[in-house]
Amino acid sequence: MADARPNVLFILTDDQGVWSCGCYGNHEIRTPNIDRLAAAGLRFDSFFVATPVCSPSRATLLTGRIPSQHGVHDWLKAGNVGADAIRYLRGEVAYTDILSAHGWTCGLSGKWHLGDSQIPQHGFADWFVHQRGGGPYYDAPMVRNGRLVNEPGYVTDAITDEAVRLLDRYAEAGGPFYLSVHYTAPHSPWEREHHPAELFDSYADCPFETCPQEPMHPWARGTWVNDRYYGSHEALQGYAAAITAMDAGVGRLLERLEQLGLRESTLVVFLSDNGFSCGQHGFWGKGNGTNPRNMFENSIKVPAIFSQPGRIPAGQATDAMVSAYDFMPTLLEYLDLPGPPAERNLPGSSFLPLLEGGQPAGREHVVVFDEYGPVRMARSRDWKYVHRHAYGPHELYNLAEDPDERNNLVDDPTCKDKIDELRAVMDEWFARYVIPARNGLAMDGVEHGQTRYLPL
Repeated sequence: MADARPNVLFILTDDQGVWSCGCYGNHEIRTPNIDRLAAAGLRFDSFFVATPVCSPSRATLLTGRIPSQHGVHDWLKAGNVGADAIRYLRGEVAYTDILSAHGWTCGLSGKWHLGDSQIPQHGFADWFVHQRGGGPYYDAPMVRNGRLVNEPGYVTDAITDEAVRLLDRYAEAGGPFYLSVHYTAPHSPWEREHHPAELFDSYADCPFETCPQEPMHPWARGTWVNDRYYGSHEALQGYAAAITAMDAGVGRLLERLEQLGLRESTLVVFLSDNGFSCGQHGFWGKGNGTNPRNMFENSIKVPAIFSQPGRIPAGQATDAMVSAYDFMPTLLEYLDLPGPPAERNLPGSSFLPLLEGGQPAGREHVVVFDEYGPVRMARSRDWKYVHRHAYGPHELYNLAEDPDERNNLVDDPTCKDKIDELRAVMDEWFARYVIPARNGLAMDGVEHGQTRYLPL
């Protein structure tokens, strides 16, 4: 008798803005396979990460806990390979731990970037990962069978090739599987030599109306990404080429599921680890694309698509507000698995009813919370408040009237009550979940690109 438990194919991209897919309204960057996936499932228009930078965002997706609980607060420069490797999620309960314990075979192909990349951990039996968080697209530094290698060819294709091999093996073995495919695309570098020439050149005449190069934001000055890429058509070509190449990989994965007869029995999830701006608001980057760090919509919103034919309605979209910290409880409930022990104090809640075509009961008045070191955010349906401990500057936006976040109302005396309301909600929420020894308020808020980890 066939095993009725669903498989999971989890596709995670790196630094992909929600605006960069055709199914989200982009008419310039070609994403036919992501668009096909959206047409076969549910697209989320208000899916927020918990931190607008990669490593802590990935840690939250895996554990359901915010940075001030799991301790990872910025992208991890050190501790990824070698004698000094650090397991940044040691002692945490990942949903892959739970899946593995209940019979799912778990595999990973692509970016890990949570330390100790040479050793499989948290329930993963198959492990082909990037040594670090990113780098050159050709001859990329990878870990294969525990060995440090430079993988020949284009890394997006290598990640897809390994994932296809794993799909074949899992199909032959039978039993449920969970496969993470973590692309490094479309993360920098974006120069011509890093991407297939035919794809790079196919965007030579693109006007890139969808990523206007606005006047440089005053907070963006001095950051490396702007010094190197700001206003560069070559960088825009590289970013778009990386997405289209990755989209082809998505197409190969979906095609292989269909060939193996697994599409109907597999939940396919497509997400990015954080948002990105390519000139919008006058900077290139995500939360650390400015100094002070930002919580702009393009930094904290990501593309999010869920699809399983016969269970998730096809061709639907929702503007219900959900967060990355809701992902773990949702996935576990979807698979009819128990959650982690109550003492893990997860802040999220399942949005399974949305996936099954129901109404967003209980989510009509959701407030989403973010943190990035000493920067915290509370975002309701119509308002966003950003508080920078301890020196500011702070921000308040009326998103109903100002969705592009152009008019900071924090000094408007008529908005004092709204600021007080959101600040109180923010403080109460973080007080409920923060582990004091891992409190992000201990971060200085200035230095980027260092190991930002607070062990217990």
